[in-house]
Amino acid sequence: MSFASEPGPVAMAETEVAFAELDVDAPRVGIVMGSKSDLPAMESAEKELNERGIRCEVRVMSAHREPDKVADYAKNARLRGLRVIIAGAGLSAALPGVVAAHTDLPVIGVPLTSRTSVGGGLDALLSIVQMPPGVPVACVGIDNARNAAVLAARILSA
Repeated sequence: MSFASEPGPVAMAETEVAFAELDVDAPRVGIVMGSKSDLPAMESAEKELNERGIRCEVRVMSAHREPDKVADYAKNARLRGLRVIIAGAGLSAALPGVVAAHTDLPVIGVPLTSRTSVGGGLDALLSIVQMPPGVPVACVGIDNARNAAVLAARILSA
């Protein structure tokens, strides 16, 4: 049974197009990190994006301590308007890979150093770049969150 007041397929398609063209105030880049102690290293990404006029959001969530929270964040990122995710992590650096496993958005990993890092952050760098086939993660230099923001800006403008 169809009611006269229900929109038909054509009207719904037109509505979807109209909504897609609206400039919403949603952030376009998500910046996530595994610990609050990573914030000083990741602030340069937020600063770079803000200087470019690109809206972003910053969240702290651990791939090891809060795996469900990370999965939920990644799965719903596109629905919230995100188009790129920057994930900073040290040591085993699981966060970028876990995020990439749960989204089809581009993920940029930032390997971070810590007082217990091996080889000045080499452990994190290798963890990020050695992703299995089908789970791509881009990787910038160690502690170089600014370059991650520059790469995110280029992805958004492509």
